[in-house]
Amino acid sequence: MTDRRYLAVFLLLGLAAVLVVVMGFVFGSPDTGREPLPRVLEQISPQPGSQVPLQTPVEVDVPVGYRVEIYIDGFRVPESEVRFVEGTGVHSWAPTRSSTIVWTPGPHTVLVSWRKLSGLPDEGRYSWEFRVF
Repeated sequence: MTDRRYLAVFLLLGLAAVLVVVMGFVFGSPDTGREPLPRVLEQISPQPGSQVPLQTPVEVDVPVGYRVEIYIDGFRVPESEVRFVEGTGVHSWAPTRSSTIVWTPGPHTVLVSWRKLSGLPDEGRYSWEFRVF
């Protein structure tokens, strides 16, 4: 191959690389438009706006040293029904036959409020909605 052919090949490869990067930005994962979770909430489930089956649990993961109260559709979930794993900071609740709150098909709102147990006070609230089918 001549020098001109090498130059043309490298120029085309460079343009292809630039095109791939531009297409990645244009067609990459879209911004969902949702606000990010508060700093204290490491993970929540079900995700805001999702559709879930009846047996889906609500899970809230916070740093160790925090406690969470869970409210579903305006009703506080009794502490006796919330499963708390102290070593991981995960609070979870799942509907059972003996639960005071049950899922019905349709939209549901979860509100969690947290507080730090020691050190400087840190309290807050976060609410989200999802749909049960």
